[in-house]
Amino acid sequence: MPNLILASGSIYRRQMLARLGLDFDVMAADIDESAQAGEDGESLARRLSLEKALAVAARQPGAVVIGADQVAECQGRLLGKPGTVETACTQLAFVSGQTVVFHSAMAMVQGDRHLVTVVPTTLRMRQLSAQRIRAYVERDRPLDCAGAMRSESLGVALVNAMESEDATALIGLPLIRCVQMLESFGIDCLEAR
Repeated sequence: MPNLILASGSIYRRQMLARLGLDFDVMAADIDESAQAGEDGESLARRLSLEKALAVAARQPGAVVIGADQVAECQGRLLGKPGTVETACTQLAFVSGQTVVFHSAMAMVQGDRHLVTVVPTTLRMRQLSAQRIRAYVERDRPLDCAGAMRSESLGVALVNAMESEDATALIGLPLIRCVQMLESFGIDCLEAR
């Protein structure tokens, strides 16, 4: 079985991939994650996931490298990781009562071969007061999460409904699609030891 590498420093993605019971290494890709002019959320997530995988694959010939990225988008506005409490509160006030699409992209690269996929998750957000938003942000600290929402924690209380073909995509690594892509690279999660 080829060496498997997750090209991400995200603890969330590391925990998600570990659920598959595979041995893998972690190498963060150091790339510029800025959006290009006119780039929408899906295109940005797709490009960044591939750039991350390619950057690490260039240093690890023969390995199967997984790159991933997630971009939240609401009314044409891209919402990244807020970084600060104030930015998180501003983002959540903007999406309150709105529909948000989280574009979870994943690329898999080995040598010249690469596959890229995007799994969208659509959330209908609850209408929230500034006080409730601040209480959430201070309690859950989603400062390193796209769209300022930690869905695997208290962030679920911000949502009225969710639609996705893969519930794991919202956490940042769509595992159903990941299993399928790994099999196409000769890595079978059910047979791996």
